[in-house]
Amino acid sequence: MSSYVGIHLSDPVLQSQFTQVELRGLNTKFINLKRDPSASGQVTVAKLPPFMVKLKGINEVLTEQEITLILTESYPDVNNEIDFEAFLRRNWTCAGISKFASSGCRQIGWGQAEEFVIFHEIIKNEDKFLKDYLPLDPASNALFDLAKDGVLLCKLINVAVPGTIDERAINTKKVLNPWERNENHTLCLNSAKAIGCTVVNIGTQDLVEGRPHLVLGLISQIIKIQLLADLNLKKTPQLVELVEDSKDVEELISLSPEKMLLRWMNFHLQKSGYKKQVTNFSSDLKDGEAYAYLLNTLAPEFCSPDTLDIKNPSKRAKMVIEQAEKLDCKRFLTPQDIVDGSSNLNLAFVAQIFQHRNGLTVDSKKMSFAEMMDDDVQVSREERAFRLWINSLGISTYVNNLFEDVRNGWVLLEVLDKLFPRTVNWKQATRPPIKMPFRKVENCNQVVKIGKDLKFSLVNVAGNDIVQGNKKLILAFLWQLMRSNILELLKNLRFHSQGKEITDADILHWANNKVKKSGRNCQMESFKDKSLSNGIFFLQLLSAVEPRVVNWSLVTKGENDEDKKLNATYIISVARKLGCSIFLLPEDIIEVNQKMILTLAASIMYWSLQQRGENPEAPESELTVQDSASELPPSSDGEQGNVGEEGVSSLAIDDAA
Repeated sequence: MSSYVGIHLSDPVLQSQFTQVELRGLNTKFINLKRDPSASGQVTVAKLPPFMVKLKGINEVLTEQEITLILTESYPDVNNEIDFEAFLRRNWTCAGISKFASSGCRQIGWGQAEEFVIFHEIIKNEDKFLKDYLPLDPASNALFDLAKDGVLLCKLINVAVPGTIDERAINTKKVLNPWERNENHTLCLNSAKAIGCTVVNIGTQDLVEGRPHLVLGLISQIIKIQLLADLNLKKTPQLVELVEDSKDVEELISLSPEKMLLRWMNFHLQKSGYKKQVTNFSSDLKDGEAYAYLLNTLAPEFCSPDTLDIKNPSKRAKMVIEQAEKLDCKRFLTPQDIVDGSSNLNLAFVAQIFQHRNGLTVDSKKMSFAEMMDDDVQVSREERAFRLWINSLGISTYVNNLFEDVRNGWVLLEVLDKLFPRTVNWKQATRPPIKMPFRKVENCNQVVKIGKDLKFSLVNVAGNDIVQGNKKLILAFLWQLMRSNILELLKNLRFHSQGKEITDADILHWANNKVKKSGRNCQMESFKDKSLSNGIFFLQLLSAVEPRVVNWSLVTKGENDEDKKLNATYIISVARKLGCSIFLLPEDIIEVNQKMILTLAASIMYWSLQQRGENPEAPESELTVQDSASELPPSSDGEQGNVGEEGVSSLAIDDAA
C-alpha cells in the first residue's frame, strides 16, 4: 500500500503556515476559481477579494475594498495571473492582518507585537524630538497616533538613509494644523519613494487616519532598507570574497540584499563545517544550530562550542542571543522568536551580526576587481535616480541593480506598459527566469522597437546592446523614457497646453515667467546654467508657486560649497513637501546636472498647473505654452533643443549618441 503524499510547496516557510487539511481545502477552492467560466482558466488578483472576504476570520475584520488595497500593494496589476503558492501567500497575509486587527493590535508583518521592537530599537535615542513620545506600547495604537502628524515617519526615513530629508522642512510644532500635517505626509511619501519604497496605493489621507496595515507596510519597507543598507559591493566591497572568480561577480551584483545576506551566511557556515544550506530566515533557523556555528566562526572569543551540545532549542537560542549581545547586536528578538521561526526578526538579527562583524577579509586581488566595478560618480547617481524612479511606478518587478536587472528586457517592458498602455505585445515577451539568451534579445528588441515608435533617438541601437549591459545606452534610453513620461503628464493637462506638445523650452519659459511674475529677479538661461548651482532660482520658483512653503530665514546666499549644499538639500525637501516626486540628489543641483534639473523644473511645473486646474479663473497668460522654437535653449553642440522630426530634444540625442 502506498503511503499518502500530501501537498508540498517550494517555500518551506509557506508550507509551515498551513496544515494538510487546510492546503487540500484551499487547493480545491483554487481549482474551482480557475474553472469559473469568467476566469478563462486563470486566477488573477482581481478574482481574489470577492472570494477571500467570505473566508472565516477575514470577513469579520476586513472589507472587500480593504482586501483589494492589501493585494494591490504586492500586485499593482490586478490582471496578473497568480499560481497556487501566490494564492496561499495572499490568504496568509490577509489572515495575519485579520488576526491582529481582531485582537486590537491591527498590525502586519514587521508590525507584529514581538517585531515592533525592531522599529523601537532603531528609532530610540536617535532623535531629541521623539524622545518625549518613547517608549511606545506595541499593544496599543500609540504608533499609529504618533504617525498621524507625519514627523515620526520623516524621522524614521532619515534614520534609515541619513540626509534624505532636510529636517528644516519638517513641521514639528506640538499641534499641527491640517495643512501642515498634510505637508509632512507628502514629504514623507515622496521621500520614501526616493529611498526605494513602493508607496503605490498609499495616500496622505491614509497616514493622517493612521490606517494600520498601510502605516506598518511603509514602516516595514523603511526598516528593511535601513537593515540591509550595507549589503552591496559599493558599501561593502569585501563581499567579493563570496565568489570564486570575477565571472561570478555579475551574479553577485544582481542579488537582492536578502539573498546577498543568505549567501554571506552560508559562506561562513560552509567554512565552519555546517552541513546544511540555509535557504530562508524562518524554518532553517528554528533550532538555533546555524546561529551557533555562525557565531563560533565570526566571534570565537565570545562564543563556546558547548552551544552545539545543547539539545533544547530554546536554551540554545538563549545562548546564541547572549553571545550576539557581546558583539553589541541589539536585542531584536527573543529565544522564542528564533524557535518560532519569525522571518522578519531573524532577518534583522542576521543583518545586525553582519553589520557588527562580517568576517570578510581584504583580499587585495578581489578588492582591486571590486574597485574596477565602481562606476564614475555621475553614472552611479543616474543609475540610482532611474532605479528609484522605476520602483516608484509600482510595477511587479523590484529593481535592485539597474544595469543587471534590465538586461533581460522584462523590466523595461513592464515600465513601457505602465507608462504607455497597450504598447507592449505580451504574447511576444518572455517572463523571467529566462534561460535561453535569444529570448532576452527578443524582449530587448521589442523594447527598442517601442522606443523608436515613441520617437526616441535610438540610431544604431539594438536589443543586444541592452542584453550586453551597455550602460551608456541603457541610461540614454531610460532618460528619454523618463523625460517622455514627464512631458506626457504635462501634455495631458490640455487646458494648459491648449492641445500642443510640451517641450523643454516650454518648461524653461514657464519657470522663468513664474519667477518674474512673483517679483523676483533670478532667471535661468538653460537647464545647464551654472548660476543654478547656488539654488536661489529654484527656491524663488518654489516660493512663486506656493509663497508659504519656503522659509527664507533658512536660505543661504550659496557663495561657497557648504552653503550651496544647504540650499540644494532644502530645495529637494521643500519640493517633495509641496508634492513633487523627484529623485535627484543635492549634488545634481550643485553640479547643475541638466537632466535632473529638467526633471526638477518639470515636476514643480506639473504640481503648479495641477493646482491652477482647480482654479479656472487663473490668468490664462500663466498657463499657456510657447509656440515658437526661437526661444528654445541651446544644446551642448549649439543646436536648438526643439522636438523636431525625431520627436526628441537635443538633450536626449546628446546622451544617446
